[in-house]
Amino acid sequence: MTAIRSSRRRAARRGRRTLTAAAALPLLLLAACGYGSDSEDDAGPSNPSSDESSAEALSADEVTIGYFANITHATAVVGLQEDGGLIRQELGGTDVSTQIFNAGPSAIEALNAGEVDVTFIGPNPAINGWAQSGGQSLRIVSGAASGGASLVVNPDTVPSLDDLAGARIATPQLGNTQDVALLNYLADNGYEVDPESGRGDVEVARIPNAEIPAAFDSGDIDGAWVPEPTAANLVSRGAETLLDEGELWDDGRYVVTHVIARQDFLADHPDVVEAIVRGVVDTNAWINDNPDEAKADFNAGLAALPGGNELPAEVLDPAWENVEFLDDPLAGTLQLGAEHAVTAGLLEETDLGGIYDLSILNRVLADAGQPEVDDAGLGVDD
Repeated sequence: MTAIRSSRRRAARRGRRTLTAAAALPLLLLAACGYGSDSEDDAGPSNPSSDESSAEALSADEVTIGYFANITHATAVVGLQEDGGLIRQELGGTDVSTQIFNAGPSAIEALNAGEVDVTFIGPNPAINGWAQSGGQSLRIVSGAASGGASLVVNPDTVPSLDDLAGARIATPQLGNTQDVALLNYLADNGYEVDPESGRGDVEVARIPNAEIPAAFDSGDIDGAWVPEPTAANLVSRGAETLLDEGELWDDGRYVVTHVIARQDFLADHPDVVEAIVRGVVDTNAWINDNPDEAKADFNAGLAALPGGNELPAEVLDPAWENVEFLDDPLAGTLQLGAEHAVTAGLLEETDLGGIYDLSILNRVLADAGQPEVDDAGLGVDD
């Protein structure tokens, strides 16, 4: 890890001067593919290194950060490692605790309960959290990743997109980003499905990420709309990719992971949120500048988690290729995601004005000589 840490620090210093808009490969859910931790909630205080503990704390003595153990959250897996993670380095003497989730709705519950201060999360749970709180619970403060989700199926039972009727397709959780994407796709293509129960022309089964591979192996499901590395894991077990979600979006880009903060924490500790955002930007730059090292570092990060294991190459390599790491939260795709949730029957029409506060991110990007990113008119001051 020493060589990796050294190159990561050099890349971060270089990134602050000449940061390139991040375009890399996102981390796949560890739990989603059945590797690594089986716990949806592997939380626990992280012991800061001696360098971090000797540094001056920011306005908060501690911060709790949530994320998923998957490739679409690779920025967190790499950046929050105790041994040289750039997000931890930016936080200095502020102690960091982490909490790992299976899917976004659980992370929103923890955020609303004050159990986490900042979390990496997908777009639809953030939209739901915003809607349920009347716009009082959270702000999106940074992007993290695009892509990395697809519909993979048993080709013997679902040979084409025209053969979905009667199939049983899994998603990680009711109302999570992939669940909304599947329901919206089915509605757009004339399939009737009750959004809550998942029953209808196609049966939508909400199965925890860690259990999806076994359900596929046993024949309990015909396929799944899932993030990486679960999709690649299923392909390694004989599934075929029926639809890459990027095919449904302009330029193939859509937000799959961004960073949200509790509004009260952001108001009370903007310096801590800024440190996290700087760490995210630095980590994305390092991942994009050093893809092979980053992939290895990510895998090591998975193994270091409680109950974690590395991903085999036949899963990690193709999954990594399906994700792009970038700082832009792709706000325009969030609005479309909200419309998809309405179409799917999981959300009422919601005003998203104010869901973004990209002032910190744009300040960090300006320090790096990079252009601002756009909030699509959904910013707190718009």
